Amino acid sequence: MGVVSRIEEALKAADETRALIIGSDILHRVPELFKEQFPQQGAIIVADTNTYRVAGKQIERLLQEAEIKQERSYIFTEPDLYAEYGFVEELVDVLKSNSAIPIAVGSGTINDLTKLASYEANRRYMCVATAASMDGYTAFGASITYRGAKQTFDCPAPQACLADVSIISKAPPEMTASGYADLFAKITAGADWILSDALGAEKIDEQSWNIVQGGLHDALADPKGVREGEEPAIEKLIEGLMLGGFAMQAHKTSRPASGAEHQFSHLWNMEHHTNHGEHISHGFQVAVGTLAITALYELFFNAPIQDLDIQACCQAWPTLEELEKDARDRFRDTDFPEIGVIETKAKYISKEELSGQLRTLKENWPEIRSKLKEQLVPYSEVKRRLSQVGAPVNPGDIGITRHYLRKTFVRAQYIRRRFTILDVAVRTNLLDEWLDKLFGKGGRWES
Repeated sequence: MGVVSRIEEALKAADETRALIIGSDILHRVPELFKEQFPQQGAIIVADTNTYRVAGKQIERLLQEAEIKQERSYIFTEPDLYAEYGFVEELVDVLKSNSAIPIAVGSGTINDLTKLASYEANRRYMCVATAASMDGYTAFGASITYRGAKQTFDCPAPQACLADVSIISKAPPEMTASGYADLFAKITAGADWILSDALGAEKIDEQSWNIVQGGLHDALADPKGVREGEEPAIEKLIEGLMLGGFAMQAHKTSRPASGAEHQFSHLWNMEHHTNHGEHISHGFQVAVGTLAITALYELFFNAPIQDLDIQACCQAWPTLEELEKDARDRFRDTDFPEIGVIETKAKYISKEELSGQLRTLKENWPEIRSKLKEQLVPYSEVKRRLSQVGAPVNPGDIGITRHYLRKTFVRAQYIRRRFTILDVAVRTNLLDEWLDKLFGKGGRWES
C-alpha cells in the first residue's frame, strides 16, 4: 500500500481529523483548507515568536488575501515556553473572547496548548506543522504539565492539518532528530503489543497496527537524509509521524505507538529529570528508552524460555497486598505516591492466571520469538541510525547515570498498566538477572 493510500485509510479510520495535506511549498493552501473545513468562520493564529516568523506571518497574509476574517494573532513570547497548564488557561481566556477557529502554527508545544485550549473553549482547531519533532499532531489528547506532573488530557485531534515539507525541512536539526527517535520508538512499541497479544493481555487491533506499522521501516530508512534536511526523507518522516497519530486517534489510546520505552520517558518527566537544568525533548528521552528496551529484548531472545520453571515464578509472585505495599514504598518520597498502586493493581493477575500466561509463553516461544525478531531492529543498528540522525545514544547524553537507568528498568513497570516486556521480565522472575548482564562486566552499560 502506498503512502497516499495509507493516509486515506487512516483518515477513514480517524473520527476527529478529516483532512491532512502533506507536500512541499503548500502554505498557500491553508486558506482553501480552512474554508473547506470551517466555512463562514473566522480564524485566529496561535504561534510562538519563532513559528510566527517562520510561517505564521505568511499565513496571516494569506488568510487576509482570501478574505477570511481574523482575530489578532496570539503569539506566546515566553523564551522558555513549554506545554504547561497555565499557558492553556491563558489561551482559553483569549479564545472565549471570540468565536474564531484557532490555527496552531508550530510543533509539539503550540499544538498541545492549542489542542487542549480549543477543547476547553468548546471548538475544533486546525494545525500547520512546522517541524517533524513528534507524533502528536494527529493524536487524540494533549500532553500537558499540570501541578508539576506531565499528564495526558483527553481532547480531540485537529480537524485539519497541513504540513509544508519545505518549512519542516528547515527546522532545527535537533527537533527533526527528536521526531525521528519518536518514530523509531514505534518499533519497540510494536514488539510490546505483539507480546501483549500473544499472552492474552491486550489483543492487536489490526487497523491501528497497519496504520502505524505499515510503512514504518521505510519511513526510518534514511537517517542521513533526515539529518541533512533532504525533503524526500523529511516527507517520509512526517508521514510516519502523522500516521502514528492517526493510529492513536483510531484506537483511542496510545497503545499503537507507545510501549516500555515511553514509560522510561514518562517516569523521567514525573521525577523532574533535567540535563544540567535543561528540559530534554520527548524524542531524545525515548531514543535512550528505545535502546534500553531493545537491549532487554535481545536478552529475552537468548533466555532459555523453553525451560522456564513456571512453579518457581508463581511462588515468587507477590499477593496483591504485598504488591500494593511494595508499590507504595517504592514511590513514597515522590509527588506521585499512589500511581504505583493504582497502575499495578490494574494489571495484576492471580498466581493461577500467571501460571496460564507463562505456560502460553513457554509452549509458543519459538513462534513468539520469531515474530518479535522480525519486528525489532538489532541494538547496534538502532544505535547507528539514532547517532546518524543526531539523537542521543548513551544515557549520559541526556544526563542519565548508569545507576539511574538501572533503577528506571525496575520503576517504569509500576507507573503504567500497559503490558510490556518489563512485565514479562518481572513475571518470569528474570529482570534482576537481565539487569546484572546489562550493567555487569561486558554489558551494554558496564559499571
